[in-house]
Amino acid sequence: MTLLFSLGSIFARSQGTAQDSAWIRQNYYKMETYIPMRDGIKLFTSVYLPKDSTSKHPILMTRSPYSCAPYGADKWRNFATSYVRYYLRAGYIIVTQDVRGRWMSEGQFEDVRPFNKDKKSNTDIDEASDTYDAIDWLVKNLPGNNGRVGIFGISYPGFYSTMAAASAHPALKAVSPQAPVTDWFMGDDFHHNGAFFQMDGWAFYSSFGKPRPTPTTVGPSGFSYSTHDNYKWYLETGALKNILRLTGDSIAFWKDLYQHPNYDSWWQARNARVALHDIKPAMMVVGGLYDAEDCFGAWHVYKALKEQSPATNSHIVMGPWYHGEWASNDGTHLGNVQWGSNTSWWYQNNIEMPFFNYYLKGEGTEPKLAAATVFFSGANEWHQFDQWPPKQSQDQPIYLQSDTALSWTAPTKKSDFSEYISDPAHPVPYTEDVHFFRTREYMTDDQRFASRRPDVLSFQTPVLQEDLTLAGPVVADLLVSLSSTDADFIVKVIDVFPDDFSYTPEAPVPARGHDNPPTYPMGGYQMLVHAEVMRGRFRQSFENPVAFKPGKIEEVKWAVPDVAHTFKKGHRLMIQIQSSWFPLVDRNPQKFVNIYTADDSDFTKETIKVWHDADHPSKIILPVYKN
Repeated sequence: MTLLFSLGSIFARSQGTAQDSAWIRQNYYKMETYIPMRDGIKLFTSVYLPKDSTSKHPILMTRSPYSCAPYGADKWRNFATSYVRYYLRAGYIIVTQDVRGRWMSEGQFEDVRPFNKDKKSNTDIDEASDTYDAIDWLVKNLPGNNGRVGIFGISYPGFYSTMAAASAHPALKAVSPQAPVTDWFMGDDFHHNGAFFQMDGWAFYSSFGKPRPTPTTVGPSGFSYSTHDNYKWYLETGALKNILRLTGDSIAFWKDLYQHPNYDSWWQARNARVALHDIKPAMMVVGGLYDAEDCFGAWHVYKALKEQSPATNSHIVMGPWYHGEWASNDGTHLGNVQWGSNTSWWYQNNIEMPFFNYYLKGEGTEPKLAAATVFFSGANEWHQFDQWPPKQSQDQPIYLQSDTALSWTAPTKKSDFSEYISDPAHPVPYTEDVHFFRTREYMTDDQRFASRRPDVLSFQTPVLQEDLTLAGPVVADLLVSLSSTDADFIVKVIDVFPDDFSYTPEAPVPARGHDNPPTYPMGGYQMLVHAEVMRGRFRQSFENPVAFKPGKIEEVKWAVPDVAHTFKKGHRLMIQIQSSWFPLVDRNPQKFVNIYTADDSDFTKETIKVWHDADHPSKIILPVYKN
């Protein structure tokens, strides 16, 4: 079902932030309190309460490791610049809480604290029990509340939202984990399929991970760098053990991460999906198709809910967003690629607020929210489905061919392959730009810079004679042989624009000195639709890695996170294959050694062959959608 909604339902945004800020101050007051947990630890909590006493008000809560700041009853968050101001206008009680061991809360912080389903005493705590205790205190002590609680949060607060759903408190009616941290080995910020996302991990944890021995309102300092060029810095810093030396013994989780190179019981306990059984509140999982951080979490929390808690009222909303863009004021584009409307405004007013208004305020009829509401880039349309992947999607293999082509027909040649030399001293960059911190725009970047490298294989279809729509996970199924004992494989799904393509905004600001709207030339643009890395040693098992045997042809098969995209008539579908994606992903030494303890001398060049013959037909399995 295609949704052709207008933006007429969006709240008028003519009010200035000053007016909103003044209204909030006039109609709310702030309180700060410590809420006791069952083991005696107290968690710092900020509460914004309506002055209106003529009606009862719902509670909307976020639990976060990122601070309730600003601290002090006379210091307020600037809600006026956020869509949260509309919840305040609607009379919600807004609550934020510092989680255990962070900022002003007592206790010991633990990253992605494992869920404990067998709590036997008050000392058996987890984030679900802390949420239960917090909700219990709020509904019993906040004046004027209506006894209904909702919880939402983005990224790490999304993890705490998932844990909240498992708390089973009867007052908790609706939960929205948004880009939730879910499994830091299989996906999300730190790893993808076991490959270490060093740039995101280090940029985040070199400051976030610093110890906080006592409650504080002062945040940690960041790491000082000598360059603005991340490619240069990570290449010169070298092996991962050299980055570990920069932290010393100060950051416990960073050391733990190095000590668990495989998907062992330590990582498995930190998989948030283990908590998603018999969930009671209504669930709305939200994420971005172009989220560089936690795309995995949104898809997989929803899939776990459907598989492990089928009776739960569960929904997923996936838009064309970078990390958290759905909560922003501008959801019109990402980088050079335009979406044709303000997708964030549409979501906020047509999806999120009606969801919470119904379950927490009892307003209106139950939202007609489909199981999956998904935006399709390329076509720039919202679709609703009663399941995901949609039943109209059928897996269809497209095969690599010797002439750099992609074909729906299996290859017939004998002993046919493409090869490249992967050199850790000259890894393939993840973007052509020079910068230090990872960009969010790389998720739709032009890939022509990579196409021109000899260590990147590019295969493409002929010009499409009709639209091609993909809806679901893309599976890479490669037959490869190596000259050494390990390698990474990155597969990119790319939309190649026609050579004469240009973009004209639907409602542009006229170009300076001209009445005609501006146009933006994008002829030949190779838009990254999605990509994923597979650390080859985990091709058989993430728990027990296996070396490659040099020269032996072996299968490496893995899924690219779900795609929702239409390749328009006149475009081409391209698949790129490479073995480094730097410095986004750490370099594989291309020898079967522990990468976290490897020396700089362990890194070696390697010849990689990707086979595409009758006996070894490498292919990409596409979820082709037929409406």
